Amino acid sequence: MILNRDHFVLKIAESEAELAAAQRLRYRVFVQEMGARPAYNATAGQEADAFDPYFDHLVLKDNRIEDDRDNVVGVYRLMQGDTAAAGPGFYSAGEYDLSKISATGRRVVELGRSCVDARYRGGLALHLLWQGVADYVIKHDIELLFGVASFAGTDAETYADALSFLHANHLAPAPLRVTAKQAGAVSMALKSIEDIDRPQAVRQIPTLIKSYLRLGGFVGENAYLDRDFNTLDVCVILDRALIPEKQRMQLEQGLAA
Repeated sequence: MILNRDHFVLKIAESEAELAAAQRLRYRVFVQEMGARPAYNATAGQEADAFDPYFDHLVLKDNRIEDDRDNVVGVYRLMQGDTAAAGPGFYSAGEYDLSKISATGRRVVELGRSCVDARYRGGLALHLLWQGVADYVIKHDIELLFGVASFAGTDAETYADALSFLHANHLAPAPLRVTAKQAGAVSMALKSIEDIDRPQAVRQIPTLIKSYLRLGGFVGENAYLDRDFNTLDVCVILDRALIPEKQRMQLEQGLAA
């Protein structure tokens, strides 16, 4: 898949050079901006892990940037269930018990490591990445999408309204309600429903998580404290069969962002 729009190129990475450029973007965002501790390859200014070889890497390139080492301005990585089963398993399994998702027997994809260069946020970039995800989902007949999405920092009280709002209004139905593993589990039910400051909650929820919610996405039980990445993670689940018609059309047209 290759999409050209104006000066952007959206595609699945096909070379080590494209993957390295994606990892350099991840380093700038996750390590330099958010304070993550990279698994390895930090000396090369790349955020990489042992799961990377098993993922498809959706990259958004700005062809106005001549240096192809740094022309990736958006990235999303995707791993299908069959690949996970034959390889290392899902990345999210380190944080959540995914047995309920595995038990569905449906075609699934794990989404992760989504980030956009700071200069491109609030514009077309996330919209185009979602268009790429939609194309991938349709091409591979994916039924369930899931993955961890993050709040910056590790203080749950900072996000008490947002986490409580998600728990009260967007908790996954029991058959899909994955649960954070005990070692890092953090309750999301920090406030009673009547005490939640809804406008504050909406402001606190990261843009990526809002994109899932607009499509009818759910969250798992409890957040997970990721000390290596300096984040509070929530597991977001999107059941394609449950997406309302209007939103399903948006997904297929890449308009979720």
